[in-house]
Amino acid sequence: MRKHLWWIIGALLLFSITVISWKPTSAIKTNKNIVKTYGAKEVFAQYVSDIYNTANLQQTGMDVAVFQKAVTGFLNLKLANKISQNSNIITVVDFTKSSREKRMWIIDILNKSLVLNTWVAHGQGSGDDMANRFSNKDESHQSSLGFYLASEVYMGKHGRSLKLDGLDAGINSAARARGIVIHAADYVCQNTINQIGRLGRSFGCPAVSPEVSDKVINTIKGGTMLYINGNDSNYTSKLLDETAPANFVTPDTTGAAAMASL
Repeated sequence: MRKHLWWIIGALLLFSITVISWKPTSAIKTNKNIVKTYGAKEVFAQYVSDIYNTANLQQTGMDVAVFQKAVTGFLNLKLANKISQNSNIITVVDFTKSSREKRMWIIDILNKSLVLNTWVAHGQGSGDDMANRFSNKDESHQSSLGFYLASEVYMGKHGRSLKLDGLDAGINSAARARGIVIHAADYVCQNTINQIGRLGRSFGCPAVSPEVSDKVINTIKGGTMLYINGNDSNYTSKLLDETAPANFVTPDTTGAAAMASL
């Protein structure tokens, strides 16, 4: 009688475990898809975080969310063959920061290293210390947000300069026609900040200090990516879509392996 009772209890336990652990095939597939989608975004965020931390970008004041936007655009451009496949350099400018801060970063993505962190000016029409207004229009003297290609070097009225091609239609696509370039400017220095409480301003160009202008130009010329971030709710870009970068950067292709496979 006792053995019979234990047999019944055992059978009931086995049946309970089977019912609890069983799932319809469609539910299992759905869960796998959810995990896969979430995992791709998580892995991409980790990929960005790894570069950010290894390059010690937090210590320089860079926002990791801004860096992730820049890397997203960089990978989208790489995957679309819009920039040189040998290019591992990105430049980030964050106009949400005061002109008194060093708000331009040049980063080597492959080697996860910071090449340069320096001051950069915004346009007179964009604001005083802070850049709050942006335009793609000629004679606005305002800066333009978005993604650019740093193109060819030329000698202009500001000396050795670097032409920029805007990649966001209607946002910065008139950059070349407007003469928006990287050039040296004497008003981009600590002395100007000490005198007037901010950097001097350009006619819309991301002007840099004469002390670093050659290094900036030599490092990013020839088709590397420049991303300018700012406070503008109207700014949108297809290059900020993380779908392709997240699907590209998998656990098997993170870090140097991901870059090498491009």
